[in-house]
Amino acid sequence: MKILDVFAEHDPFGPVFKRPYLIAEAGVNHEGSMETAKRLIDQAGEAGADGIKFQTYKAATIASKDSPYYWDITKEPTKSQYELFQKYDRFWKEEYEQLKLHCDRAGIEFMSTPFDRESAFFLNELMDVFKISSSDITNKPFIQLIAGFGKPVILSTGAAYLHEIEEAVSWITEKGVPLSLLHCVLNYPTDDENAHLAMISCLRRKYPEHVTGYSDHTLPKDMKVLEAAALLGAHIIEKHFTHDKTLPGNDHYHAMDKEDIKVYKNLINRLETLAGNYDKKPLESEDTSRRNARRSLVAAKKIAAGRKITAGDLTWKRPAHGISPRYMDDVVGMTAAEDIDEDTVMQWKMFK
Repeated sequence: MKILDVFAEHDPFGPVFKRPYLIAEAGVNHEGSMETAKRLIDQAGEAGADGIKFQTYKAATIASKDSPYYWDITKEPTKSQYELFQKYDRFWKEEYEQLKLHCDRAGIEFMSTPFDRESAFFLNELMDVFKISSSDITNKPFIQLIAGFGKPVILSTGAAYLHEIEEAVSWITEKGVPLSLLHCVLNYPTDDENAHLAMISCLRRKYPEHVTGYSDHTLPKDMKVLEAAALLGAHIIEKHFTHDKTLPGNDHYHAMDKEDIKVYKNLINRLETLAGNYDKKPLESEDTSRRNARRSLVAAKKIAAGRKITAGDLTWKRPAHGISPRYMDDVVGMTAAEDIDEDTVMQWKMFK
């Protein structure tokens, strides 16, 4: 599945559930190691993710030195955003060009969220779509810059009111580019009771013309959260991804790994099997049931030849090998062409 196909095939009146496009959000879980970044790409591709996304920033352009933390400091003790970003901001244009090539070889789509003008410009040469972080949903000049590239935009809506989403949508759609809105909760990790997946339905109802999705920050566990998100209409799903959930830090412990992706894929495969056809019609496997479980008009009593049929002469019983009860009104008033025994399944040749 290609991300551009998700936008091209979007139908505002289409089915709520369809196989989601899965983005493995690697972020900066490479921790500045090109070898680890390529390992993340390989593992995500092997497990079946459709795309892998990184985050491109420099600490100096994303956060002031006085920028307090908003994560679980029992997992990541750094209390300054600036200091944390500084740990992992070593990749830049050349490194992302290498990662794009590696993604192409691995058969997985490359993406990276830019967090400043310079990275937006060089990433534009490497990606088919742009992802905008929840943290930038009120950043009008940056959103307008990205929408100005003329490519589809995926916008996370974590911690946003509807009026803030409405503003951001207007800044993007004024450029005429396709848009996807991801429900997201800006808690790391997000407790299950705070996932509020029903908000996916809210976005779908309010913005049917845009692709609805979900950016997940819950603990992976049985991956049922993503299955539920898909059932509620998330056609793009993004979840943090790591090669080792036991590593220290702010991200690894709540990210999925390649085994979690496999679990997710099995869940979606089963959902897709269960969903089946979207046009309501009987199946070939139901032919015998249609013939034997439905009913026919049946003689309620012995009927002599020449008798004008009344409703009291008829009842309805299985199987459906005779005249359907839907023709009850047509049969009443006809004349029996032959003697008909009680409990006989009625045929049209018996009347005139």
